[in-house]
Amino acid sequence: MSTIENPLKRPDDPEAVREMVRAGYTDVAERASSCCSSAQLRAEESSRSIGYSQQQLETVPEGANLGVGCGNPTAIDSLSPGEVVVDLGSGAGMDAFLAAAAVGDEGRVIGVDMTDAMLEKARVNAEKAGVGNVEFRKGNIEALPLEDQSVDVIISNCVINLSPEKEKVFAEAFRVLKPGGRIMVSDVILEHALPEQVLQTVDAYIGCVGGASVRSKYFTVIADAGFVDLEVIKESCFADSLSMDDPMVTDAIDKLGVTEEQARGFLKAVTSVSLLARKPAAV
Repeated sequence: MSTIENPLKRPDDPEAVREMVRAGYTDVAERASSCCSSAQLRAEESSRSIGYSQQQLETVPEGANLGVGCGNPTAIDSLSPGEVVVDLGSGAGMDAFLAAAAVGDEGRVIGVDMTDAMLEKARVNAEKAGVGNVEFRKGNIEALPLEDQSVDVIISNCVINLSPEKEKVFAEAFRVLKPGGRIMVSDVILEHALPEQVLQTVDAYIGCVGGASVRSKYFTVIADAGFVDLEVIKESCFADSLSMDDPMVTDAIDKLGVTEEQARGFLKAVTSVSLLARKPAAV
């Protein structure tokens, strides 16, 4: 096995981290554009395993499911017709399209993403599918291109963990939500800290582990932003859901220069959570 590759050169520089994530997900988008049918089947299988129904997978536009989520935020709480929903880190648009179907023509969905290649895929998908109540805007989730108190619901799928400034993410979510609005987030957290030499790699970051926070810190950030009634709707350990035979897993193990046993130990510390929290009705 090789020694650890792709170290983060400036892990304390938020913009350097964002650029690294942007480059990584540009690669994901470009590879998805030329992927084979077997890769699409793997994406569907992965999505079913984290909570998407077969009906949902059949209704999203072709090319919207990249198989990179860690949960199904649209299943955390019901969406109502007429609501305005924002998807943080909307990618190719899968969750935005599911939300758009739930809120109907009276509602609206805004996907926010910082990666041009993802925005292009999402917009093409929307046009092909004729989905008119969804739009995709370029922006950072730490500085949302949205007005104060203009949104009913914020959803996000395995994206906030990638942010080097999570306090700003939840502060922005609180700012744009209407009083009584809610966040429905699927994300990755840690049960205890992992070795820095593992966290500070591009592969760990793009794999949603490198940027993850320890559970207590993550929940404290949400509360400090002003959210109340935090509830974990669902959680699962990565070690129970990932196969060591998965090509993505074996490739990551090789790049990180660790043994399979070490990798299993790391994964036991990683938890996928789906949570719900609310902005107080009177702020």
